[in-house]
Amino acid sequence: MNLWPPLLLFLSVIVVLMAGYPVAFTLGGVALLFAWLSTALGLFDPVFLDALPSRLYGIMTNQTLLAVPLFVFMGVMLERSRLAEELLETMGRLFGRRPGGLAFAVVIVGMLLAASTGIVGATVVTMGLLSLPTMLKRGYDPALSCGTICASGTLGQIIPPSIILVLLGDVLSSAYQQAQLDQGVFSPDTVSVGDLFIGAVIPGLLLVGLYLLYLMGVSIWRPARMPRDPDDGGAVGTGQMLRVLLPPLLLMVAVLGSIMAGMATPTEAASVGAVGAMLLAAVNRQFTLDRLRDVMRTTVRVSSMVFMILIGAALFSLTFRGLGGDDAVHEVLTHLPGGVFGAVVVVMAVMFVLGFVLDFIEITFVVVPIVGPVLLTLGLDPVWLGIMIAINLQTSFLTPPFGFALFYLRGVAPPEVRTADIYRGVAPYIVIQLLTLALLAAWPRLATWLPDLVYQ
Repeated sequence: MNLWPPLLLFLSVIVVLMAGYPVAFTLGGVALLFAWLSTALGLFDPVFLDALPSRLYGIMTNQTLLAVPLFVFMGVMLERSRLAEELLETMGRLFGRRPGGLAFAVVIVGMLLAASTGIVGATVVTMGLLSLPTMLKRGYDPALSCGTICASGTLGQIIPPSIILVLLGDVLSSAYQQAQLDQGVFSPDTVSVGDLFIGAVIPGLLLVGLYLLYLMGVSIWRPARMPRDPDDGGAVGTGQMLRVLLPPLLLMVAVLGSIMAGMATPTEAASVGAVGAMLLAAVNRQFTLDRLRDVMRTTVRVSSMVFMILIGAALFSLTFRGLGGDDAVHEVLTHLPGGVFGAVVVVMAVMFVLGFVLDFIEITFVVVPIVGPVLLTLGLDPVWLGIMIAINLQTSFLTPPFGFALFYLRGVAPPEVRTADIYRGVAPYIVIQLLTLALLAAWPRLATWLPDLVYQ
């Protein structure tokens, strides 16, 4: 088996992407170039590309992928409705004058925004603009402040409704069916986006709990890094707290509750979330025609990018398969030392490194279809695998020097905050992320117990 053609194709795509060319056109263009050269050399059968029209038709008629623009709309609308500002202000006052109160508020608000928007970049930027200057003014350690904001902002990767879980659910569904067909199972089981949403609840809450535990330890043993606020702005009344906290909580319940109760598919729940976001904006008196146009333009841009990448990834996948890439990956992963464990470790390590240069969309559409069927053929649970991938990519996006979350925060941080402060600040949270991955690897039921309970 000749491993070089598919390996060269993959490496060429990485090199061109690092040169700064658009992802969607890089995937499709490099794949077509390799298909043409390989055909001339007798290494590729162009009949593989005949499947492209049916692939594109499948993308156009895929009901699951309709959830992407709806969740993007929901997230952008909530971002424009001043939800984060009110949450931060109220939660900061709620924790009062205890050491680290503002840091606790940032983590909790990050969790609520993750469950309300699911868009990592917007959450990190918003939290950086709103909370970082206040934390620095109150004497918080710059490294701890930056690390807390970056880590809290990336919770949108794992806490549903997450865009990455929507895309992973669709890709893993196809990979799971292919794996079962390869094993001779012609009435395959299915895995859905709803399975991943429900499976991510416990790992997501575990991650938030570990973040808060770390901050509690710092507030006890290193209180100078997160001092008390001498002026907390006054106590928060029950009515005000409910007014601020209830709307995002109700939106979470409406979206996730309808899925868990079997009342709605993820796509239908996404439409509920989109309508709910507009209602929240109207309640906050932030809903105008100009804002609606702005939100819709942003939604179209983001959704168009996602689907163009998906089309380019379809071309890449067909060319990679025609060059024997699927068989090569299967051969390599099944003969690694350590068996299934060794294969999972290698795949996770490769995805972690690729997360430095590729966004989660490219990794989901390019890498997961290649390695997913092989890993699932080895007997791994698709829900567990999806949650592991999501947390792994979240860790990658936090890791210096290339983590995307670090770039987002660097772009909005005050000049006095050094890049070294951001790098030092995220280090403890990277350890927490790796600990969560280890716990999930040791106890897969953390991801699979709740879906089994709900669907039984």
